[in-house]
Amino acid sequence: MGRLSSRVTRATLLKQGACAAGVGLVAIPALVDAAPSAEQDARVLELLLMVEYTESAFYAEALQRGGLKGELREFARQVGDHEKAHLEMLQSVVETPPAEPEHDFGDATQDGDAFADAAARLEDLAVAAYNGQAANVSPEVFVAAARIVSVEARHAAWIRSIAGRDPAPQTTDKPRTEAQVRAGLEKLGVRL
Repeated sequence: MGRLSSRVTRATLLKQGACAAGVGLVAIPALVDAAPSAEQDARVLELLLMVEYTESAFYAEALQRGGLKGELREFARQVGDHEKAHLEMLQSVVETPPAEPEHDFGDATQDGDAFADAAARLEDLAVAAYNGQAANVSPEVFVAAARIVSVEARHAAWIRSIAGRDPAPQTTDKPRTEAQVRAGLEKLGVRL
């Protein structure tokens, strides 16, 4: 065996891990006994739209209020752009998108520390919502959602890093049910 072929690098391990994770994600719907339906897809997409509406509104309000500076402001700008794109993507596949919910984020969109805390909770909630609904949708919806959830996880890690927290505090993410997602949105100031 040659010298280069026997070396295992961190990059190689990460690539192999990413490939394995991708295969695992695609295989999950095949393990579910109940076949997802168009009605289930619509219900899940509406829930995920509520999450994306909230994220988009949260970052837009934070930028509009002008209280964020430096890296927090850049985070809000870039992540806000991502959330708008996620929102548009989901709206394009829902026959009749639900109305945007009302919200009152309080000081979380003005004060830097409150913003970082609320943004971390919101991004964690988004990841948990997507993960919690993964087995409830058709493969087509699953593939679209999988493209978004990985970005949501990066957002969560980024805001934790800015706030000086562990970017990945757990080895796995805990999925949340629809009721838990709705309760989490309400705690962040959304009126459902």
